[in-house]
Order: sequence, then structure tokens, then C-alpha cells
Amino acid sequence: MALTLKPTPGRPSEPTHVSLPASTRWPIALALGLALVATGLVTTKKVSWVGAALAVAGSAGWCLQVLPHDRHDEVPVAPAPVPIATSRRKVSRIAATEVRHRARLPLEIYPISAGLKGGLAGGVAMAALAMLYGLLSHRSIWYPINLLGAVVYERVQVSTTQIEAFHTELLLVAMALHLTTSVLVGLLYGALLPMLPRHPILLGGVLAPLVWTGLLYNVLDIIDPILNQRIQWGWFLASQVAFGVVAGLVVLRQVRIPTWQYPLAARAGLETPGMMDDEEDKNRP
Repeated sequence: MALTLKPTPGRPSEPTHVSLPASTRWPIALALGLALVATGLVTTKKVSWVGAALAVAGSAGWCLQVLPHDRHDEVPVAPAPVPIATSRRKVSRIAATEVRHRARLPLEIYPISAGLKGGLAGGVAMAALAMLYGLLSHRSIWYPINLLGAVVYERVQVSTTQIEAFHTELLLVAMALHLTTSVLVGLLYGALLPMLPRHPILLGGVLAPLVWTGLLYNVLDIIDPILNQRIQWGWFLASQVAFGVVAGLVVLRQVRIPTWQYPLAARAGLETPGMMDDEEDKNRP
């Protein structure tokens, strides 16, 4: 082990060696011996006797290492020059008229109206496919509507005939739920699709419905027990895919609007350092 010393100005000569405490293995031997003594208490006496002998040897060796004087090793010194240098920081200021700041992605987004249109269009497509399922399976368009509106009921036994019949209150509840969900998901599509430049329809029309259906599969028994007992997951997934594809196509056909890329201070005209030109900079040739 070498010790590097820094040169001190004014010293006539640099030391060539330095004294350091000599390394020793006896403390490790003492610790191992005490550990064997403790181990022998739960195993056999022989282990304790070996540990005691090792502990005594470690104690004796450690004492001889430090008594009557500590042993030292002479370690050669390798002097190294210390470079002395100064550095000054320069402050750069960004003019408000120059676009040199970090861009905020996405550069363009869809307006809120695009998400509303996409959600309503996707809701119509999903409702049409759900009513087609009702006609083919139960010869009643009210069957899927009543299943969705049955969220207002608790865990009660409802017959198939009751679900196939028309109920005004279930129709109103189903329309409110379907409209609210469609608008919210449509707004979400409008916000996310600009961030998915590659295959937005594949991600928004296939991947998102798969994730949404998987989540509902685990929690639907809590949200709508009657729907969970009678739902056909194949038709449900198909209706979700129809919603995603139609909503995505409608949103993609809308005109994007650019986002504000300037900082708030620059847009407000505040004379903040680093954002506005200084008078002295304007006067420079």
C-alpha cells in the first residue's frame, strides 16, 4: 500500500517513507475463536476447546503485536504534483424571440371537440353491436340495455324474461352510463393518440380494449353482479374493439392544433433573466 502526499511549498525536502501501523491477522483469529466457543455450546465440547485454543493464541499474538510498542511498517511515498487551475462560469441568456428551448411533446394535439366526436361515434358503434347481440341471442334489443342498467340493482335474482322486457328506468340509467363512459374514453383517446405516432388504430382499437376488458373481467362482479352472471365476453370484447376503432378513426380525421412551446414568462412578456434580451445586448454591434 502506497501513501501519496501533496507537496507543501517551502519544505526543504519531501519524505521518502512514512510509518504506518503494521497489519496483523491476530484479531481475526481471536474473533473466530470466540465464535467457535459459542458454537460449541450448542454442538459439542470439542468445538469449544478448539475455539478456546484459537482465542488464546489470537490474544497472545495480538498482545505481542502491540506491546511493549506498536509495530510499524515503512511505506514508500510517491509524491504527486497538484495542478492549480481556476474556472469561471459564464451565464448564457436565451432570447424570447429565438426557439432554442426544449420542445414539449407532442408538438400538436387534438382539440377537445375531437375527443367528444370520437367518443360519441364510438358509443354509437358499440351500442349497435350490443343490440345486434341482443337480437341474435334473445330476440330483444332491450336485453343488453337492461343488463347495463341493472347496475342499480343489488344481488337479486332476475329472470331472463324480465331482462328481455322494456324498462324505462333501466333505459335511462343505461343511456347515462353509456354516454358518460363514451365521452370520457373519447377525450382520453384525443389526448393519447398524438403520443402514439405509429399504429394509433392498432393500439387504441385493439390493445386498449383488451386491457379494458381484462380489468372489467376482474371487477365486474362488484360493479354489476347481474351483468357479470349473464355477460358474453366474446361479444363484449367485439363491442369494445368497435368502439376503439371508430373513435380512433374519427379522432384522427380531426385537425390538430399546435401546442404553446414558449415558456409562460415569455408568453406573458415578463422581463425575466435568461428569457428577454438585455438592453446592453441590444446595443452591441
